[in-house]
Amino acid sequence: MNVRFAGKTDIGSQREQNEDAFRIVEEYRLGVVADGLGGHRSGSIASSLAVDTINDFFVVTVRPDATWPFPYDQNLSEEENYLVTGFRLANRRIFDRSLKTLTDFGMGTTCVACMFSESRAHVAIANVGDSRCYLLRDGKLSQLTRDHSLVSDAVHAAPWMTAEEVSQLPPNVITRALGIREDVMVDVQQHACLAGDVFLLCSDGLSGQLSEQELALALESAAAPDSDLEALVASLVDAANAKGGVDNVTLVLAKVEA
Repeated sequence: MNVRFAGKTDIGSQREQNEDAFRIVEEYRLGVVADGLGGHRSGSIASSLAVDTINDFFVVTVRPDATWPFPYDQNLSEEENYLVTGFRLANRRIFDRSLKTLTDFGMGTTCVACMFSESRAHVAIANVGDSRCYLLRDGKLSQLTRDHSLVSDAVHAAPWMTAEEVSQLPPNVITRALGIREDVMVDVQQHACLAGDVFLLCSDGLSGQLSEQELALALESAAAPDSDLEALVASLVDAANAKGGVDNVTLVLAKVEA
């Protein structure tokens, strides 16, 4: 099988600065989206450091045993190990940078990434924060990642909470991000791929503006043979901006093909 990628970032309609970043590394079948935290200083620097560090790790360092300075986890696949290492290196680089100057202190970023195996039969997904990964398969859209936010953590830890109780929680509080602490816990998972699968990585500037129904409808066109992924990512950005564009909008699409 083969994988095609396309990505785009946009400042949105109401922000003065784009604090998002993305990277596609075709050689390693890798896509990354990062969203600098608006409530923290230097969010744009943090997101750029995240994607640059992960990119550098793969381009310069990666090989079968290259998870140094972190141990190789035998319970994870090779791709999962690579993503966890890339995230932890990015976390350390952002954290170290935040300690050097007062203006950068406290900066951080969310991050989500996918890496396909060489055969493209499997994909590893890693995330920290509320940037998401979705899968469209056979017309059905599924959110594969879980947000690291106060609302999501509360629902996960206390599923008996009522919708009214959940609605009273602050909606934009992130509980996990790269660069906030010296080390970070990375959620990682692996899935089998089928021809026709479409994976969407995105910042909350997209997922917060478009419903899952709207996302699924838009991504249906990607499942068609010879679909124009570049045109689709542009149309998704336009759709988010048409809904108000209250945040930066960034996404990466990855389509698995026979």
